[in-house]
Amino acid sequence: MKTLSCLLAILHWLEACGQPVISGRIVGGSNAKNGSWPWQVSIREGGTHICGGSLIAESWVVTAAHCFELQKSSYSVNLGEYQLLNPSADVVSSLIKELYLHPNYTDIGSSGDIALIELETPVDFSDVILPVSLPASSVEFPEGMECWVTGWGDTQYDESLTAPKTLQELQVPLIDRDTCNSLFNTGSYIDDPSEPNPIKEDMICAGYPQGGKDSCQGDSGGPLVCDWGGVWLLAGVVSWGVECALPNRPGVYTLLPPYANWIQSYIPTLSFSEPSNSTTQPIASSLLLLVAAVSMVL
Repeated sequence: MKTLSCLLAILHWLEACGQPVISGRIVGGSNAKNGSWPWQVSIREGGTHICGGSLIAESWVVTAAHCFELQKSSYSVNLGEYQLLNPSADVVSSLIKELYLHPNYTDIGSSGDIALIELETPVDFSDVILPVSLPASSVEFPEGMECWVTGWGDTQYDESLTAPKTLQELQVPLIDRDTCNSLFNTGSYIDDPSEPNPIKEDMICAGYPQGGKDSCQGDSGGPLVCDWGGVWLLAGVVSWGVECALPNRPGVYTLLPPYANWIQSYIPTLSFSEPSNSTTQPIASSLLLLVAAVSMVL
């Protein structure tokens, strides 16, 4: 019976990765449905939401490095969160066992704005707590692909999300690096003349040239996900921007594929999705884990 329970738990995880049970702040966004983005987490400092993040395994969350200025003991992670001011019984909270900031990160706007959190307590998956799938290092997300960003950040620059602070969602098209650099050099103001190409190779932009819709303060570290063949892939992590939703200043995200190997160095058993067969690759890769798990419980 114990063996059967273990196998059922493993199979549930394989089917769940990147697939919310319920299908479908953010400037210009709208209220999400509870459970529609089950990998979304809330990172807390002293009980106050400061950043988002994405659950990628039972004990692991990926987020932005710039979210952390204090010791790991100052932070906690809430999973299954929907309304920040009206928490439900589904919410699970965990302290941080280990915090890994990418060594290339120096400050806002730099490369390497990505971090891994190892939870002190592994989480049990549920209808509102599930991991998102990660893209392999070879994945190239095409310009114009419609993706989604979620979070509890400001709804305008320096204007907080109103009570009960419901999770927001926003669909945004991807913008490639060259196009985004051109946009950042367009307009009556140049943000930093000494940095004509602020969008580095490990970054991707998403949003609209005319502005009006964007991620904002408080969304940092949260997910930018794309539906690729029925599996939600984590394309990016909310990183930085110029205020929020300004014309020619789309949101900038840390691109995930360049960091696939770095993530796997901490989580060797984690499977990654290839672009050509993204609907089958996570299952195929994870079957190896299933075989290994079966051998351990038999």
